[in-house]
Amino acid sequence: MSLSIAIVGATGNVGRKIIEVLDKRNFPLDSLYLVASKNSAGKEIEFKNKKLIVEDLEKFDFSKATISFFCCGSTITKEWAEKVAKQSIVIDNSSLYRMNPDVPLVVPEVNWQDLKHFKKKNIIANPNCSTAQLVVPLKPLHDLYTIKRIVVSTYQSVSGAGKEPMDELISQTKQFLNNETIQSKKFTKQIAFNAIPHIDVFADDGYTKEELKMVNETKKILDQNIKLTATCVRIPVLVSHSESVNLQFEKSFNLEEARSVLSKAEGCKVIDERKDGGYITPFEAEGKFETYISRMRVDHTENNCLNLWIVSDNLLKGAALNAVQIAETLINKKLI
Repeated sequence: MSLSIAIVGATGNVGRKIIEVLDKRNFPLDSLYLVASKNSAGKEIEFKNKKLIVEDLEKFDFSKATISFFCCGSTITKEWAEKVAKQSIVIDNSSLYRMNPDVPLVVPEVNWQDLKHFKKKNIIANPNCSTAQLVVPLKPLHDLYTIKRIVVSTYQSVSGAGKEPMDELISQTKQFLNNETIQSKKFTKQIAFNAIPHIDVFADDGYTKEELKMVNETKKILDQNIKLTATCVRIPVLVSHSESVNLQFEKSFNLEEARSVLSKAEGCKVIDERKDGGYITPFEAEGKFETYISRMRVDHTENNCLNLWIVSDNLLKGAALNAVQIAETLINKKLI
């Protein structure tokens, strides 16, 4: 079949990463259209040694695109996604449609079968970055032992908030090292050499929206019966999110069996040696497609509990890569 792709928000962090992933994975497309606001229209972006001109969202004809990746905020998505979905399959990276019962929320390694229902609205939701990397290794463990409860603390890079926060971390670092006054515009407190236990807005119960996203999205993707509590923290790292995870299973488990299962699981890579440097860090995960698992150990304080350290590039598995994998699955499973 003839396949054409449009990327809305092509000049942003995630849009540019989708272009990169399409290239690296040799995605089978006939045409690629780059779309953005009129302020970015006319810019040139290279793809497969060709310079493509960014087109104006207001003027673009979406009937030319088989699939349209939305890599913009919820405001633009709310205005445009359903209109575009009348002409093109929309894969949305915003939070707008994630909990909509008529929109599948998909991590292909975990619940690709939910894609069979995408035609209700012709929209597919990409999960929150922290959720995406969490459920990839949890799926094979859940299949084997049945996860009862999850306690997760995240250590999230600034790129999860966008390009300007990345720039602010760099500028604050320079200001700190030069003994200059630290200026915080994109964060509630200084991010350089600090940790901020606050991502997104607070709910009435004291949790943040980011933490509630992890709770609700994990239930929708993996299992409604799983209990999850989260604390989400922003740290001064440019790219890649890390998660300290404690799992409680319904069944007894064997640590070596769990390690073996994860070593063979799609999308997972175990780096877990009990020695100096025998684990993954966010710096090493940047630019990689895998979700990494380290520090596997039995939690002896409760029955059937396992501790994990999970790291992945949030711009890839947490956004661009997962979106492209959704499109690949639609093709490979002959759903379009």
